[in-house]
Amino acid sequence: MKNMSKSTSHPVVVIPNLNGGEELLSAVKSLIGQTLNPHIIVVDNASADGSVEKLQAAYPSVEIILNGRNEGYAGGVNPGLRRAIELGADYAAPFNDDAVADKDWLKHLVDYLEKHPEVGAAACKVLKTDGKYIDSTGDFYTVWGLPYPRGRGEVDSGQYNAQTDIFAASGAASLFRVETLKEVGLFDEDFFAYYEDVDLGFRMQLAGWKVAFVPDSVVYHAIGMTSGRIKGFTTYQAMKNTTLLLYKNVPRKFLWRVGWRHLVIHTLFFARSVTRGQGWIALRGDARGTFLLFKKHAERKRIQKSRKVSDEYIWGMMVHNLPPNANVLRILRTRWWKIIGRKT
Repeated sequence: MKNMSKSTSHPVVVIPNLNGGEELLSAVKSLIGQTLNPHIIVVDNASADGSVEKLQAAYPSVEIILNGRNEGYAGGVNPGLRRAIELGADYAAPFNDDAVADKDWLKHLVDYLEKHPEVGAAACKVLKTDGKYIDSTGDFYTVWGLPYPRGRGEVDSGQYNAQTDIFAASGAASLFRVETLKEVGLFDEDFFAYYEDVDLGFRMQLAGWKVAFVPDSVVYHAIGMTSGRIKGFTTYQAMKNTTLLLYKNVPRKFLWRVGWRHLVIHTLFFARSVTRGQGWIALRGDARGTFLLFKKHAERKRIQKSRKVSDEYIWGMMVHNLPPNANVLRILRTRWWKIIGRKT
């Protein structure tokens, strides 16, 4: 790590990198060109493609933290967030190594948090690299125990151009108030990748912090560039992390109501994984998630004991439906309703 003894109130942007190549350089270039200048930290997860050396040569002002092995998204961001706290920064922003920011991306987010002290995180509009389709306009959590990014796959025609409160901020590119992170903690490294951002958002909601969507702030994201290289990666992490997310955060009053729905979805997801030749991977993910529940028990007690909002507030923040893109699940649910004679 480069030696930086001076503290800074400038926002800090943290990029987790794993063999990011030219995409990493494009990400950093877009941050160097921001109208609001950030301090940039790249946390490298033991890349083997020479991307760190290329980064050092092209942008020597960027601070680099080297992990000895691949620590995943959560473990690839947390060292940078700890460094931001050490530097005395007011705001810290995780930023994917395959994302490119509009020049006013950071300014819009900082301006919003400056004006709204009750908001702990601000999320931007994340578009796919073509600028036409939406990746995320904020993350939400359903009573089926499934998180989802609002608007994913939709053509961006301005339908989400209103500022609004959301459940959680996407880890692809969002700004967090450091004060909030000090209170609720950083990303849970047991998640490794996927839904750790929703977990952090859930803890923020329980602690009484708001999360906001700021549509004027825009980022372009090549979704799944890293995870898509590893067969079964998404299956393993989803089987593990949806269970952890639910158990840690859902209030006791609604734990069973969400839990039985999640069990149905979990079983169906496992069956689908078997048909795709990933049954063993799904079983391993499920086993790991079950094992980690013992570790999460103490965390759950601490989170629930310190929360500052009511059960009903959290229940009201959840989406009382399946995720919009869960088409197969919706078909199965409709068929079941017909069997039991329930009107749709």
